[in-house]
Amino acid sequence: MLSPFYQKELVEAGCDEAGRGCYAGPVFAAAVILPKKFRHPELNDSKQLTVAQRDKLRIYIEKKAICYAVAMVDNDEIDTINILKASFKAMHLALDQLMVIPEMLVIDGNRFTPYKTIPHHCIVKGDELYANIAAASVLAKTYRDEYMQKLHDEFPHYNWKSNKGYGTKEHRDAIDTHGLCKYHRKSFNILSTALELFDEI
Repeated sequence: MLSPFYQKELVEAGCDEAGRGCYAGPVFAAAVILPKKFRHPELNDSKQLTVAQRDKLRIYIEKKAICYAVAMVDNDEIDTINILKASFKAMHLALDQLMVIPEMLVIDGNRFTPYKTIPHHCIVKGDELYANIAAASVLAKTYRDEYMQKLHDEFPHYNWKSNKGYGTKEHRDAIDTHGLCKYHRKSFNILSTALELFDEI
């Protein structure tokens, strides 16, 4: 069972992102404030959960959280400001939407751009330690997966419904065959033997 909070005195929001290492699509981030008595035996880092577990946890988190928010930064902005800054911006955008203003932020990872004047702590593998960060990881992951399913419908030959835009062999082979599309992150210097860049099928 994960610890519910990093500390108990201040209203605390957990933040995490999904899709930072992908070849295509946006990066998503979530911010979550949980109640003091929040518990769920299956809650963990979203990468260690099955799709069914994540989907079930998302419903539970959204029902039980004091408040939560999810935001995204698209691939064009990622190419403009870089993926690290885009990840932080997505977290900031999620925090902007919270109905309760947190007094402390706990961030998964080792770096973060300060948000307003709210103190924060960066915690490596925080989604394996604290429930609010793990909850944020579940929301960011499930919302992004849903979004990539929609992009898959537009460009099915990359099979984003399965690989979610990550650089799997299947995805790399599809890029070699079809080239890059408008949702690929051009700043990632994805190698392709195909020269065509297209905007629609």
